[in-house]
Amino acid sequence: MTDASFDLQRDAFGRLVLTTAGGARHAGVTPVRAFPIAAPDEGLSLVSAEGREIAWAEHLSDLPAPARALIEEELASREFMPEIQRIVEVSGFICPSTWRVLTDRGPADLRLKGEDDIRRLSRTRLLIADSHGIHFLVRDVGALDRRSKKLLDRFL
Repeated sequence: MTDASFDLQRDAFGRLVLTTAGGARHAGVTPVRAFPIAAPDEGLSLVSAEGREIAWAEHLSDLPAPARALIEEELASREFMPEIQRIVEVSGFICPSTWRVLTDRGPADLRLKGEDDIRRLSRTRLLIADSHGIHFLVRDVGALDRRSKKLLDRFL
């Protein structure tokens, strides 16, 4: 289905409702990013409540502004991945350890169970899972301050 061949709105219950160009109505639609970390604005699927893809958009920016706003709002309510900007303190260099970090959403403490909780996504990008299942993103290790890089190197 092409990007412009549907209408997207919210119903009285707050669910996304997609109406196709042919008039088929799908309530409870969920937007799913194809590449949520590597390319969050590329490849977006709109999936029915039954788990079937109803619509696909190559780029989020290709969608009309009202539909794009609804999708971004829905994704923001479901996706929570703070981005680490600085590592302030680490309780110890053996796991488990507690990290005090500064994120794009404010200060946070995370508990690292083991070095396996740090996953390298690319040469510069890391995903850190804390003991509560929250994922923290380090978008660019090289952009971290010197102290943060030094603390992080002890775990890599």
